[in-house]
Amino acid sequence: MSKFLVVKSGLIAASSLLFVASAWAVEGAERARIDALVSETIEPLLAEHRIPGMAVALSLDGQRYYFNYGLADREAGVAVTEDTLFEIGSVSKTFTATLASYAQAVGALSFSDAASRHLPALAGSRFDEISLLELGTYTAGGLPLQFPDKVQSEEDMLDYYRRWQPDQVAGSHRLYSNPSIGLFGYLAARSLGEPFEELMEQQLFPRLGLSHSYLRVPPAQQAHYAWGYSKENEPVRVNPGMLDAEAYGVKTSAADLLTFVEANMDDAAPEPALHQAMADTRAGYFRVGDMTQGLGWESYDYPVTLERLLAGNSAPMILEANEAVRLSPPLPPRNAAWFNKTGSTNGFGAYVAFVPSQRVGIVMLANRNYPNPERIRAAHRILTALAADPGSRPD
Repeated sequence: MSKFLVVKSGLIAASSLLFVASAWAVEGAERARIDALVSETIEPLLAEHRIPGMAVALSLDGQRYYFNYGLADREAGVAVTEDTLFEIGSVSKTFTATLASYAQAVGALSFSDAASRHLPALAGSRFDEISLLELGTYTAGGLPLQFPDKVQSEEDMLDYYRRWQPDQVAGSHRLYSNPSIGLFGYLAARSLGEPFEELMEQQLFPRLGLSHSYLRVPPAQQAHYAWGYSKENEPVRVNPGMLDAEAYGVKTSAADLLTFVEANMDDAAPEPALHQAMADTRAGYFRVGDMTQGLGWESYDYPVTLERLLAGNSAPMILEANEAVRLSPPLPPRNAAWFNKTGSTNGFGAYVAFVPSQRVGIVMLANRNYPNPERIRAAHRILTALAADPGSRPD
């Protein structure tokens, strides 16, 4: 009997080894398929647009995949890794929106408040009639894409807002605007009683589990901070500007940004107020064509065609006032939706997208500002293939 047990145990052990080997083989084949999909999509993009370096991070059913290409610093020969710090431009707006939504969740403000309620210097201006929600959704009535060049100080900024006159009725049109969402973040920080930069770096980022995200990159992290490259191929980094931190100031890594994407995609947050805040950013407040405007995030019913994504992220959508339909009550966060955000500075280009119902998300960070349509085509190709192919989903 003991001999039989020994033989039987040996057969079980052999069977287990065969099972493990088979699982490894399947996992290896899946990884090879994902690697091929990403490489076939990204490598031509790098060559066509002369992008020195790019970090791509994928989340697929809770499993992460990192793909690093080229150099973060050409002159020093520093390679890109998942911990390289990139400027993410307007993807920063999703973090600003999260902070402002957190302020509402803890009772420091309400999106329905008039903007001037949180800044007495604006009392008597048109901001008595413009809500925080309208600032956060670019529907305040025509605030421009950028501040005029003459706005160089906080006093200049306040004077600009006091004198500004809208072109449309608040809530009727959407015009993408840094001064609009910048003021949204500025007022949110005032409601919480601390400077915006400190709230982000000392409270929001740590609570989200982000350990390599900054508005002001500290000396100890400078070696990880990539150089961007201009159209003239010169190394550049973002210039200071009015409300830059609130509108386009975050520097982060592919790994950290994927953590943020997964928290949104999985509807997970470490505390109730932050959970509510993140859900509120993904709600729909205005419909603009096929795009639903949230706070920071923009979304589309899923499945979504490439043509709709390109239209929603097109130059006319960014540079022109588009009719907006207020959703009342707001549309609750949807699982079957494509959420996305583009971001750029003079030397960097970013794109983030995720689909909660498919449990797929992507982060693309490059140290050159290349066209938005190329980012969207690449991400759509990758995520659509992964969502449509159950064989690419690890168990």
